[in-house]
Amino acid sequence: MRRLTAVLAGALLLSASLVAGCADKTPESAAAPGAAEEPLRVGYQRFGGLSLVKARKAEAPGTAWSLFESGPALTEGLKAGAIDIGQVGEAPPIFAAAGKIDFRIIGTSQPVPKGEAVLVKANKGYTSFKDLRGKKVALNKGSNVNWLLVRLLEANGMTIKDIDVQYLKPADARPAFDNDQVDAWIIWDPYFALAESPGVKVLVDATGLANNREYLLVSPQALKSKPGKIREFLKTYRQVTDWGIANPDERVKVLAPSSASPRTPPAGPWRAAPSRSPRSPRRSAPSCSRSPTASPTCS
Repeated sequence: MRRLTAVLAGALLLSASLVAGCADKTPESAAAPGAAEEPLRVGYQRFGGLSLVKARKAEAPGTAWSLFESGPALTEGLKAGAIDIGQVGEAPPIFAAAGKIDFRIIGTSQPVPKGEAVLVKANKGYTSFKDLRGKKVALNKGSNVNWLLVRLLEANGMTIKDIDVQYLKPADARPAFDNDQVDAWIIWDPYFALAESPGVKVLVDATGLANNREYLLVSPQALKSKPGKIREFLKTYRQVTDWGIANPDERVKVLAPSSASPRTPPAGPWRAAPSRSPRSPRRSAPSCSRSPTASPTCS
């Protein structure tokens, strides 16, 4: 299987493990029976099952979609009341909780540590993360890769002062990396997959350092006012991701335009090892509370 196909397969296997606990549990303060619910507003990124649901137009009529470049931006959307539900990585919920953003976690995934990594140019001769001492390292602030940076610094006996951190969004970091304006780029899939090409080297991935999980977040207000919409959307979400896993070739064709990637990527760097894809799906607790001083804990 070619590299991009494997990445998309991994993203969908991962998102298929997100299970809506609220599907079997209606909040006490839910909308009154028979009352009309407002359309569901969904925040998504260019990965995972949410992007496939949108690409296949499988959602209920009236569903409103908002594209976010990263998890921190999506959690800000929750804070502003612009969306009801969205999918992010493992670090954004912690930063959001610290920022006192109110949310609930209704699904999680198994770890995919090979889905994020530090990329460098092969001709620069870097062999370990320690070689980046004093170098410019780009990453998206508040995303999974921010946590990976913390773990890398700890593992290598370094501090944030030992490198020149450049906080750049993926759209800005990619050209900076391509044009040698930064020495390394810490990034996640699918941007990771799209950046791999001859001359680009994976210096280190998150194996043994960070889990790189994904989480499905929902606003408490939406749980109360749109329980039916959320329940039906999550059923569709699971059905679509199951279809995507069972039909990999069709999945790639559907997702390729939205991921801004070719349908038939070149051989070589695009090939992925089986361990790049997540393992079996895992159920999660129906909801979680947030704490400004700790990671979200399920109840």
